[in-house]
Amino acid sequence: MSSTDVNLSAAEARNYHLRSKHHMQRYAEGPGQLDWDAQPAPFRQFVGAPTLKLPFCAADQDRPFAELTQPHPAPLPVTLANVAALLQLSLGLSAWKSWQGSRWALRNNPSSGNLHPVEGYLLARGVPGLADGVHHYDPLAHALEGRALTAPSAAPCWLAVGLSSVMWREAWKYGERAFRYCQLDIGHAMAAFGYAAASLGWTVAAQPLASGELAALLGLDRESDYPSGRYAYTEDEEPEVLLWLGAPGVTPPPGAAALADWLGAAVWQGQPSVIDPQPGYRWPVIDRVAVATRAHEAPPAGWTPTPGQLSPTPSPHASPVSAQTLIQQRRSGQRYQPRHAMPAADFYRLLQALLPHEGAPWHVPAMAPAVHLLLCVLRVDGLSPGLYLLPRQPGRVTQWPELALHFPERAPVSALHPDCPRGLGLLRLRTLELPEAQRFMRALCCHQDIASTGAFTVAMLGEFDATLDAHGGHGYRLLLREAGQIGQALYLEAEAAGLRGTGIGCFFDNTLHGALGLNDARLQTLYHFTVGLPVVDARVETTPPYPDADLTERP
Repeated sequence: MSSTDVNLSAAEARNYHLRSKHHMQRYAEGPGQLDWDAQPAPFRQFVGAPTLKLPFCAADQDRPFAELTQPHPAPLPVTLANVAALLQLSLGLSAWKSWQGSRWALRNNPSSGNLHPVEGYLLARGVPGLADGVHHYDPLAHALEGRALTAPSAAPCWLAVGLSSVMWREAWKYGERAFRYCQLDIGHAMAAFGYAAASLGWTVAAQPLASGELAALLGLDRESDYPSGRYAYTEDEEPEVLLWLGAPGVTPPPGAAALADWLGAAVWQGQPSVIDPQPGYRWPVIDRVAVATRAHEAPPAGWTPTPGQLSPTPSPHASPVSAQTLIQQRRSGQRYQPRHAMPAADFYRLLQALLPHEGAPWHVPAMAPAVHLLLCVLRVDGLSPGLYLLPRQPGRVTQWPELALHFPERAPVSALHPDCPRGLGLLRLRTLELPEAQRFMRALCCHQDIASTGAFTVAMLGEFDATLDAHGGHGYRLLLREAGQIGQALYLEAEAAGLRGTGIGCFFDNTLHGALGLNDARLQTLYHFTVGLPVVDARVETTPPYPDADLTERP
């Protein structure tokens, strides 16, 4: 892209971000009330495509969650069963819930409002028992649908996963703010693949592709399949990212031109099922920001850190819980026990896990870390309630002199509490009385009690101006995806500590900026999150994700 195009795309992203903010006096534009008869379909199938039922996870594909940051002692080979485990632990169902005649599915990758805009595609060559080509993953049936199959090849095996977004699934409920949530969900899904891959001893990396190239690979630009037109709003899928998988005997996928040649003779099969049964209102601003923030040419390869940019690997959890169990038990907390205090050691260890470090399963970097954490501590043993800052890269805090002016009493927590790891870099900004801290977080997060009753709440601050200056509008997607990856790590680290997490997408952006003394767009809040001891609602019935399957033995 030319510098002019970069500037125009960044301007469109900035305009959207400003327009989609919630304010104390008014919320971003939304539907006002929900038309339940027009709720988008939560699952997509490709009718007429050949379907391959997949086996379920088995014990030999499992590891203790505490070991996922360490190299696998014997990485598993690329087999159909292991590929199936990867898909199940990342995008598969985790449970069914029912209450008062309603029934809904939960998945291993969380989603704003449980609406799940993310669709997944497997691109494979040379996997025994699997046809070469592009396959759509159907999490409802835990099956692969053959979209574009190619002739078998003797060339080396490779694997990749393509992710797309059906943005209407989020916009139906959240209106103009939905684009943010779709990108957070993509970040969650990327990290979910990272954790699933680590359980097998595999790795995940982002493959640089332009959005148009990815759309062609996944068949998203086929107007005969999507009659509303390329990238139209409610039915079409927005191309997001291609992840390639490192595993024993696997080579990286070829470049975009070679991939296009590979699919040149493929036969495309199946028609996409309908997402929007009753086309109604639209949010054209989401179309505009989607176009502006696409990768209009292949972005640079992902971040390669120098040793000084990585934090020490956190100490392992004492809990022996398995990765499969923890991933599939993850839930979003609905209420928290307001008197439970989190042990300080667990708090510090959780924060260490959110920093970029060697072997971090959730970390699929596209750029140097640009999202930092403001924490409101409520109930952590030994720590005063108040505001704390965790920069996720050394030296960043010196770039925000207004924080020093606004919080002259700030101090390193390690100097105040000897049990705080010195390499953590956690700063105390200001102490608050507990009721004051709770009122602040509740008001900030759209007056939701859940933000004020846990052990702590996080606001993720992105280096907004610098990222958009460097990457154009596409940098906006990268920031939100990084925040989503951090959110996935928070979810699973909270579960490992015996707690629960909840992502919070509703907050008053500028109210937080004002509380920090920020008066420009160098830092912008992107995503909030809270962690605490859950209060489980026994009225809601939970049943297995695949009730007709034997999950103890591989078929």
